Amino acid sequence: MKLRKAAIAAVALALVAAACSDDDTESTTTAAPASTEAPASTEAPASTEAPASTEAPVDVSLKDVCPDPLVIQTDWFPEAEHGAMYELVGEGYTVDVEKKVVTGPLVTGGVDTGIKIEVRTGGPAIGFAAPSAQLYTDSSIHLGYVSTDDAVNSYSKAATIAVVAPLEINPQMIMWDPATYPEAKTIEDLAKLGVTFNVFGGQTYTDVFVKQGKIPADLVDPSYDGSPQRFIASGGKIAQQGFVSAEPYQYEKEFAEWGKPVAYQLIHDAGFQIYSQPLAIRAADKATLDGCLKKFVPMVQKAAVDYVGSPARANAIIIDAVAQYKDFWVYGQGVADFSGAKQKELGLVGNGPDATLGNFDLARVQTAIDQMKEAGFEVPAELTAETIVTNEYIDPSIGLS
Repeated sequence: MKLRKAAIAAVALALVAAACSDDDTESTTTAAPASTEAPASTEAPASTEAPASTEAPVDVSLKDVCPDPLVIQTDWFPEAEHGAMYELVGEGYTVDVEKKVVTGPLVTGGVDTGIKIEVRTGGPAIGFAAPSAQLYTDSSIHLGYVSTDDAVNSYSKAATIAVVAPLEINPQMIMWDPATYPEAKTIEDLAKLGVTFNVFGGQTYTDVFVKQGKIPADLVDPSYDGSPQRFIASGGKIAQQGFVSAEPYQYEKEFAEWGKPVAYQLIHDAGFQIYSQPLAIRAADKATLDGCLKKFVPMVQKAAVDYVGSPARANAIIIDAVAQYKDFWVYGQGVADFSGAKQKELGLVGNGPDATLGNFDLARVQTAIDQMKEAGFEVPAELTAETIVTNEYIDPSIGLS
C-alpha cells in the first residue's frame, strides 16, 4: 500500500519508536543490482555503472570540498520519486537495515567523486518529522527534502534554503472513480458535485483551496490513513489524495478489490504550484557549504536527467533497499517502472520555464507564499521567494533536451 508522507494512523504509532532508534545497527554491503528485479537476498549483482546519457564533468572530485559522507535526508522510504538521489549511489553501497540508510560512493556519470553519499529514510524512520525539522535536530545532515510549503511553515524555527529541485512538478493529486463521476474533470467539478475529499490532516493545499473557494470546508475529511480500504469500500464515492506516480498503477494493477483505472487532477494543475522535495540546507550553513554546493548541485541536475533517461539502475537500488528493510512499506518492480515512466511522461522531472532542469521559478514560489498567506498561514514579513530558494548553484546548461 502507498502509505506516505504523513502520520499513518494504524501503522505509525506502532512503528515510530523502533524506527527512530539510533542504537544497534546492522549493515550489508551490496553491489547495485544489474537487473531491475528485486533481489531475493542481500547479495546483488556487481555493476552500478551509471548510464552514459550525460557526460561526466572533467573535474568531479568532491574530496576535501564536500563533507564525507554527504548526508541527504529524504521524506519517506526509498521510492522512484527519489530517483535522482539513488542515481548518485555507486557500486558497493551498504544498507543499514536498522537505521534505514543507504551509503555508497557518490558517483556522477559513472565516475567516483572521491566521497560517499548517505541517503537516509524519512517518515517513520525519523518519527514522521518534517525534513526541515530533522535538519535542525540532527546536525550530521547536510541537505534535506524540504517542499515549498514546509519551508514557509517551518521558517521561524527551522529556516532552510532550497538549492535544487529534482522534481519540477509536485506528484500529489486528488483522484476519483471516473465511472462514478464521469462528468468530473477537475477538483472543482468534484466539489460542485458535493464529493467528500479524504486527505491527510494538515495539508496546505486543502486550506489554500478552501480559501480560494475551490473546495467547501465541510467537504474536507482529514481522516485519510494512507490505506486504500475506505476508497474501495465506498465504491469510489469519495475523492482521495495520492501520488500520480504511484496510486493509478496500484489501484488498477495491485489492489485486486478495485482493479480498474482512477481519474485524477494534480494539485499543481489545480493552481497550488509548490516545489515538492527540493534539496535544502540549513540557512546558516550556506557559507560553509558554498564550495560543495557549486560542484554537487550540477551533479544532482545530471542525476535527474540520467534517471528519467534510464531509471532501471536507480530503481533496482531502491527496490533492493526496501526489500532489505523488511518494513510495512512494500515497493516492487511494477510500481517503480510505472513511476519512472510517469515522471517523464507528465514532466514531474523536467525543465523549468527555460531549458534548465532543477532551477526555481521565483515568481511561482512567491505566488505559493502569497496563497498561503491569504489562506491564513503565518508567513513572516521578511519571507520571500529569495529567502527560501536560490538558483545560485544551478548549471543552466543542464536540462532535458
